[in-house]
Amino acid sequence: MSYQALYRVWRPRNFSDVVGQTHITRTLQNAIVQDKFSHAYLFSGPRGTGKTSAAKIFAKAVNCERGPVKEPCNECDACLGIQDGSVSDVIEIDAASNNGVEQIRDIRDKVKYAPSAVDYKVYIVDEVHMLSIGAFNALLKTLEEPPKHVIFILATTEPHKIPLTIISRCQRFDFKRITQASLVERMQYITSREELNITNEALEAVALSAEGGMRDALSLLDQAISYSEDQVDIEDVLAVTGSVSQEKLANVIHALRGNEVKEALRFVDSLIQEGKDPGRFIFDLIYYLRDLLLYQSAPGLEDILERAIPDETFKDLSEQLSANWIQQTISTLNQCQQEMKWTNSPKVFIEIAMLNICEIQAAAPTAKAEAAVEPESIQKLQQKVDELEKKIANAQQLNNAPSAQPAETKKPQQRNRRNQYKVPYERIRNVMNEASKKSLKDIQAQWANFMDKLRQTSPPAHARLMNSKPRAASDKAIVLSFKYEIHCSLALENQQIIQQLLTEFMGNEITIIPIPEDNWQELREEYVRKQRQQDDPAEGEGEGDSPEEPQEDPFISEARKLVGDELLEIQEE
Repeated sequence: MSYQALYRVWRPRNFSDVVGQTHITRTLQNAIVQDKFSHAYLFSGPRGTGKTSAAKIFAKAVNCERGPVKEPCNECDACLGIQDGSVSDVIEIDAASNNGVEQIRDIRDKVKYAPSAVDYKVYIVDEVHMLSIGAFNALLKTLEEPPKHVIFILATTEPHKIPLTIISRCQRFDFKRITQASLVERMQYITSREELNITNEALEAVALSAEGGMRDALSLLDQAISYSEDQVDIEDVLAVTGSVSQEKLANVIHALRGNEVKEALRFVDSLIQEGKDPGRFIFDLIYYLRDLLLYQSAPGLEDILERAIPDETFKDLSEQLSANWIQQTISTLNQCQQEMKWTNSPKVFIEIAMLNICEIQAAAPTAKAEAAVEPESIQKLQQKVDELEKKIANAQQLNNAPSAQPAETKKPQQRNRRNQYKVPYERIRNVMNEASKKSLKDIQAQWANFMDKLRQTSPPAHARLMNSKPRAASDKAIVLSFKYEIHCSLALENQQIIQQLLTEFMGNEITIIPIPEDNWQELREEYVRKQRQQDDPAEGEGEGDSPEEPQEDPFISEARKLVGDELLEIQEE
């Protein structure tokens, strides 16, 4: 097979060929010329950005017979031998398949031998994060103090998986994603040298799909060349990458802006029928909207657009759409993109996203009308807000105001005023009689983990328990207090899933019993009084049938004034 892929033919042979990494290549070149290069390097960054290529160029530069030089000559025996792999002193190791302790020990044993053909023995370890912990430990001492004739270059796409003890022994260089302009410029150079006929629009589409990786860009370019006939144009690239043309993206945005649900859903269906990649469609749509938003903010900066070409349709859309609508649409599409990662039916989530965006459009003003909201409407809305705030403040004052009525006479009035939830006093009293501090502490210790798991399992159920607090617990039941009665009713709507998950955490079947916070405080005081009377019957004797309500500790009263009932939690010793 005589044909070689473009990324192999045009693999960088000099530092100047490494695209978009000037901050690294310049540092390495100066270190070589000044003879101040290190014994160990760590090259990290996304795939296809030149890590292994730069390592091999560095190995040629330090061993070049014409050195010290900024660029290897690629003509001497050392450069040619390293390039074709015939020099045994430059060793490339794939850590993905050589990740055991034995392989690293073999390296450690051989580093002490002097190089046979060149000045420096260079070990290039690719995907070094794949090494086992034992292999890393075996490498530590050698990496810290290798012989003078040895250089280690570690390359990885996931530096966070490498132990800090390894990283601290290396000079670290972070390769960044290559910009779209740099990708296009490099591909233009390659296609001109290869005498290929390809349009600039096609190259820009390839660069966008490559997502900052030169190797991916050249691989896609290779596919597009094979797919096309005489000339590679935008349609060939779109067919190979699964992307959608700008014209179609503009059409779907027109449909969404006009609240044309039928047209938008028909476009999604035709997209899937044509075999387009749903994930790529959402990706392209997000970037097209991003370009619209940036163009609205700074029309003069057309060179920062990544997905869109600023034609007449694009400029018209930028004038018609409001910035708020674009931002909300991007947010909806981003959520759709996340959900599509975990499903086998991406079309369903795209259709739901289209419907949600149409709802946004129905409620959103246009760009020109966005600032033209009637002041009178705002005033009316402000008045309603003020009225609601007064009602809430009055209600809080009523709840906090002391009452001359005993607790027994207040309960019927509360039930008449808010009869949505009937507090099961007898059940709660039974739980309090059977409750133990150990059971409550066990519940409280697991409560944060339980709530986190509930959020992942059922967000609605988690939302309804957000402001609840475990107040008493037995082996079979738990009393949860809520700020308002309505929260008690809502919690019971998700009772089954809450109890099921709680049972899994505690190891035994547990029932939840909700109670409003005010009622809980009354019931608790009643329970404490009865307990004291049982312990000391003399306390129950006095003037009248009902004992005098015990005075609250002054320290607790002051704390209640400072932080309020919601943040105050009183624990009996």
